[in-house]
Amino acid sequence: MLETLFWIIRRDLTIALRRRADIFTTLIFFVIVVSLFPLGIGPELETLRLIAPGVVWVGALLASMLALEQIFSADHRDGTLEQMLLSPQPVSVLVVGKVLAHWLVSGVPLVLIAPLLGLQYDLSWEALQALIISLLLGTPTLSLIGAIGAALTLGLRSGGVLLALLVLPLYIPVLIFGAGAVEATVSGLGGQAHLSMLGAILVASLVLAPLAVTAALRVAED
Repeated sequence: MLETLFWIIRRDLTIALRRRADIFTTLIFFVIVVSLFPLGIGPELETLRLIAPGVVWVGALLASMLALEQIFSADHRDGTLEQMLLSPQPVSVLVVGKVLAHWLVSGVPLVLIAPLLGLQYDLSWEALQALIISLLLGTPTLSLIGAIGAALTLGLRSGGVLLALLVLPLYIPVLIFGAGAVEATVSGLGGQAHLSMLGAILVASLVLAPLAVTAALRVAED
């Protein structure tokens, strides 16, 4: 099973690296969204520190949605997905591998660039640490939940709009606890409780999301 998992991850990463424009589109979108707020609001540091957690997290949430449709769509169009579903390997392993590959090319770059963007908002080192940890826990959850929406809308016309409508409400708990962890750290209360909730949501998503995605993919391919 591990061999299959690593094969899926390696295959999807190779395909993603051939389409580097998609990776840079996600990253540039995130940078532009987060950087526009200081320009529009002005140099008042107290205000910037106050809005920073929400702005960075909303930017990460929207950026992570840009590549969701591509998790399964290319394999669905060329018939590869159907062959994968017919293989003797567990479909959940296939799903976890594809979601992990999606996170590596869309979520990890956001985690790496977020501290630099946080400096625009005069965040302290402790707040930046909380931001990094919250994104490390939250962005995989966004990919797992997004995969459910991508599987449910697979092959549908206007699937992108429907995908956003399905996924955005499910992202709300991740947004609340992710931004809350940074806010609590900025205010001196400590963000450990929020980070623990993010970890719990990630574990629950790891258990439940592959099952939901597997069922949705089988329906889409029938």
